[in-house]
Amino acid sequence: MLSKEKIDRINYLARKAKTEGLSEIEKREQQKLRKEYLENFRKDFRRKLESIEFVD
Repeated sequence: MLSKEKIDRINYLARKAKTEGLSEIEKREQQKLRKEYLENFRKDFRRKLESIEFVD
């Protein structure tokens, strides 16, 4: 699970990218944070899918 600070940073960089643009360092940071976010999302989603039990 990503910390609230990392999610806040992702959102901040997204807003800044839309308004004033990002520096190269910020772009790399944004890519790294997005990759980490997606990896965590996929892992959590897979865990939820695997815990589903079908009952007839």
